[in-house]
Amino acid sequence: MSLWTSLEPASATVDPGSSTTVRLRLRNTGDVVDEYRFEPVGDIAPWTIVEPQTLRLYPGTTGSVDLTFAPPRTPDATAGPNAYAVRITPTEHPEATTVPEGNLTITPFTEVRAELVPPTVKGRFRGRPKLAVDNLGNTKVTASVSGSDNGDQLSYDIHPSNVQIEPGRAAFVKGTLKPRQIIWFGSKEERPYTFAVKRSGVTPLDVEGTYVQRSFLPGWLATCLGIFLALAITFLTLWFAYQPRVTSAATELQETAVSTLPPSPSAPASAPPPPPAPSAPPASSAPPQVTETESDGGSGGGGGSGGGSEEKKKPAPTAATAVRQLAAADPGGRHICYRAFVRGKGWTAPECDGDTAGTVGQSRPLTALNIAVSGVNGTASAAFVHNLDSTNGQGHYVEPWAAALDGFDNYVGDSKKDAPAMLGFTINVDEGGKGVCQSVHQKDRGWQNLACDKPNEGDHFIFGGTLDNGVWLEAVKFTV
Repeated sequence: MSLWTSLEPASATVDPGSSTTVRLRLRNTGDVVDEYRFEPVGDIAPWTIVEPQTLRLYPGTTGSVDLTFAPPRTPDATAGPNAYAVRITPTEHPEATTVPEGNLTITPFTEVRAELVPPTVKGRFRGRPKLAVDNLGNTKVTASVSGSDNGDQLSYDIHPSNVQIEPGRAAFVKGTLKPRQIIWFGSKEERPYTFAVKRSGVTPLDVEGTYVQRSFLPGWLATCLGIFLALAITFLTLWFAYQPRVTSAATELQETAVSTLPPSPSAPASAPPPPPAPSAPPASSAPPQVTETESDGGSGGGGGSGGGSEEKKKPAPTAATAVRQLAAADPGGRHICYRAFVRGKGWTAPECDGDTAGTVGQSRPLTALNIAVSGVNGTASAAFVHNLDSTNGQGHYVEPWAAALDGFDNYVGDSKKDAPAMLGFTINVDEGGKGVCQSVHQKDRGWQNLACDKPNEGDHFIFGGTLDNGVWLEAVKFTV
C-alpha cells in the first residue's frame, strides 16, 4: 500500500440540525506522483461533504481533506453512534483503494406534535374525536393523554391513554366525549375542551377542540309543536264560543198561544221533533300504494334508441380492478395495488406489490393516491399535504380520513386541479401480526429507506414522507 491515512479525531459528536468537521490526513508513501479521489460511504453518507474531493500528492508529501457532517433535525438522523467511512481511490493504482473508518455520535432530540382530527365534533349524546400524536424526534417517546374542560361539563373516555411512539411514527388516540347534561330543547351549545399530551419532565402539550352539543329535539320541531298547540287551543276556543244552540219551538208556542176552543176528546198532536244532527261522512278507504320501479332502458323519448339496451361499460382501471384480478389468480395471497395522481399528468396506471407508481426526477408532485388490498381485511389512511398558511414550515393533515375493505378503492388526498402537493401519508392494514411496508421518492432527496408498520402495537400507522412544507412526494412503492 502506498498511502498512509489518519482521522483527526477518530470519533466526533454532532447535534441534529448543526454540523461538525473531521480532518482526514494522508501521505503518499509511494514513489510516483498520484491523485486521490474521495467518496463518503455508509448510512450517513448523504449528510457528509468532502472538501476537496480530489487531492494530488508528490511522493513523501502529506495532505488533508475536511469531512463535514450535517445531519438534519429529522427522525432519519438516528440518535447514538453511527459508523462512517471514506473510500480513497488512487488514480495511478485504482486497485489499491483505502477505506478509513470513523465514528460519529448523533445527539438525541425530542419533538412531539399533536393535532385533533377533526378539531370540531358534533353530537347529541357523544362526540368521537381522534388525536394524532407525531414523534418528530430521533428517540422513542412515551406519553399519556388526558382531557379537561372549564366547568367539568364533559366526561372523557380515551383509548389508549398511554402511548409509545418510535421516531418518525404517529400514534392515533381515540376519544369519546359525553356531556353530563342533555339539552332537550333549544339551540346547540359549544363546549370547548382540551386534550393534554403529557411527558415526564416536560410541559404538557395542550391541543384545543370544540364539542358542539345539539338538543335532543331539533329547534324546528319544537317550533312546529308550539304552533300546533296554539292552533289547537284557538280552534277549541272558537268551537265552544260559537257552538250552535238548538231550542224547541213547541215550548214557546205553548207559552204564548191562548186557546178559545173547548178541549177536544182526542189527544192533541205533538210538536214535530227537532231535525237530527247531520252525521259525519263515512271515512274513505286509503288509496292503493304505488311502488316506483326503475326502467330497464335508458331515458325514454322517440328517435333512434336502437335496441333499447345500454352498452355494458368496462370497469375503470382503478387499484381495486387490479387487486381483484390478483386475488382471483391467488385467492390465499396478500396483495396491494395502487396508482398515483401526478400533477400535470393525471392518474397513472395501477401498479402492484412493490412496483413504482408516479414519476422520478421530473419534479412533479403527487396530490392523491388510490389504494386497494386483498387478503389483509382492508386498509385505512390519511394524507399530509402542503399548508399555505403554515407558520412553522410544516404541512398538515387533511380530512376526511379514508378506509376501505378488501377489494375496494381507498382514495387519499385530492385530484382536483388546484389540490395541494402531498408531503406524506399514514397507512395501515387490518390484519394483526403482519403489516404494510412503504418506500417514497421525495423531491431532491430520492428514494427513502423501506419502512413497515407494527399492527400488534396498538393503533399505530406507518408514516411515509416528510413534514417539511417544501418537500413533496414524487413516487411510491407498497408491499403487504
